[in-house]
Amino acid sequence: MPTRMPLVLRRCHACASETFRANGKFRVNANHKLLDVWLLVLCTSCGDTAKLTVLERTNVRSIPPELLDRLHDNDLGLAAELLQDPVVQHRNRIALDWDDAWRLDTGGSDHLDREVVDVSVRFGARIPVRPARLIAEGFALSRGEVERLITEGKLVSAVRLSGKLSGDFTYTLKR
Repeated sequence: MPTRMPLVLRRCHACASETFRANGKFRVNANHKLLDVWLLVLCTSCGDTAKLTVLERTNVRSIPPELLDRLHDNDLGLAAELLQDPVVQHRNRIALDWDDAWRLDTGGSDHLDREVVDVSVRFGARIPVRPARLIAEGFALSRGEVERLITEGKLVSAVRLSGKLSGDFTYTLKR
């Protein structure tokens, strides 16, 4: 589950810092029947504002009224959605830093003593995280021990457990 908005990785032109934080503010600029929309982000070091392009020279009639209302209301949920949008990330040449921006809800610790545990992992947002890290945190194991369980075949999944994932997956742990 996300606990806060991720940091935006982009170089500040004022102080050369590499992180910005989004506060959910949008700037909507009208030029006749065309709109430009930016998500405003603040440098974590100097507080300078940078604009991330959301829409560029878009006809007003092609924007759903609900979206326009959310933009004018500075909807924090919309800002979070747009930050995670791959098109917005690519257009603005940014990446997201999710360190310390999420938490793991395990549903209790009654599963830790079972011989075979089937686990379903569901993401509250598209947060790229290493499955081995989630498993280690959820079962109170070291990451090395999780890697050993994977190589011994005691930790199996239909998805590759090395690398990063941002989508739901399941795995089975055999003790």
